[in-house]
Amino acid sequence: MVFDVVIIGGGLVGASLAAALKPSRLSVALVEGQQPAVHSNDAWDNRIYAISPGSAQFLQECGAWQQLDMRRVQPVEAMRIFGDQDAELEFSAYQLGVPELAFILENRLLLQALWQQLQQQDYLTLFHPARCVSLSWQEEAVSVVLQDGTTLSAKLVVGADGGNSWVRQQADMAGLLTPYHQQGVVANFSAEKSHRDVAYQWFQTDGILALLPLPQQCLSMVWAVSAEKSASLLQLPHEELCRQVAAVSQHLLGELKMITPPAAFPLHLLNLPHIVKPRVALIGDAAHSIHPLAGQGVNIGFRDARQLAQIIMQDQAQQDCGNIRVLRRYERARREDILSMQITTDTLKKLFNNSDPMLRAVRNLGLNAVNHVAPLKKMLARHALN
Repeated sequence: MVFDVVIIGGGLVGASLAAALKPSRLSVALVEGQQPAVHSNDAWDNRIYAISPGSAQFLQECGAWQQLDMRRVQPVEAMRIFGDQDAELEFSAYQLGVPELAFILENRLLLQALWQQLQQQDYLTLFHPARCVSLSWQEEAVSVVLQDGTTLSAKLVVGADGGNSWVRQQADMAGLLTPYHQQGVVANFSAEKSHRDVAYQWFQTDGILALLPLPQQCLSMVWAVSAEKSASLLQLPHEELCRQVAAVSQHLLGELKMITPPAAFPLHLLNLPHIVKPRVALIGDAAHSIHPLAGQGVNIGFRDARQLAQIIMQDQAQQDCGNIRVLRRYERARREDILSMQITTDTLKKLFNNSDPMLRAVRNLGLNAVNHVAPLKKMLARHALN
């Protein structure tokens, strides 16, 4: 079977690229190893994302955003960040002149909306559940063989298959993987007090706690802690974990009640010297990873998908979307955004997860200083709105 583009990985970023390529008139295949997620209104998903306004606009262009049940989507109107002393930094949509800073929603909800769009398209062929077993290069095409023996030939293969990317491995696109020796502990809670559409974050020497607002007076937690502390948190009775989270969050939201059990995932920094090679491009977690403290991981992936789709469509006259000159334009266009987010999150993580008293004073002084310099606050926030 012959296609222009084969996308391997049908998660949020891969599915968004498939949807974004609709105007291109290219033939596209999407290969996904699992059945599409089915969202349930009865239970909250443990995987929660902060979607930037720019990503929301991209998803609307893909036809997915308008399919969402907006009763499960929570706008964020302000964010309060606390240091480990009396330092605080606050961003508000009102001060920045925007309707909201972000939208908080569940992975399954958004993924289902994207797949509903994809299943209605005649330019797109879906292979799911399907597993790739080999990838081979010819001069003008790449061949992907599936486990059932089906062979897909394409001018371009896009790896959107996550942090342990099979495509990246097959293409021998090695990078620098730096473990943070931390785990991200996630859980959802109902809160005694209203969150008032505010997202909260506490920087401490032994971890970074974020509480994101959800509809129905609920909260989503991401707590970046050492692997040892993560293990102990996961073993706690749910009531005790609620008490510890409430204590670290200074009881700003009152008593907490757990509504989804905790889970954890390892944190690391992945930096690749190149995210393209002839006839292969990487997007999303296959191309990079950052610390979750800024909540920007999936948004960087959506910006990958948007940029790659735009460049492919701009160069359709060449009739070869896998040409390395085309792909290098995508790589150059994405380099600054990816690198700046990696440097920012890595620096903040190292700055706060450090017991040096001098650094402690500097970091808290810095938070307070930024909070009182409006132009600097706007500059920092604007990047996250894209």
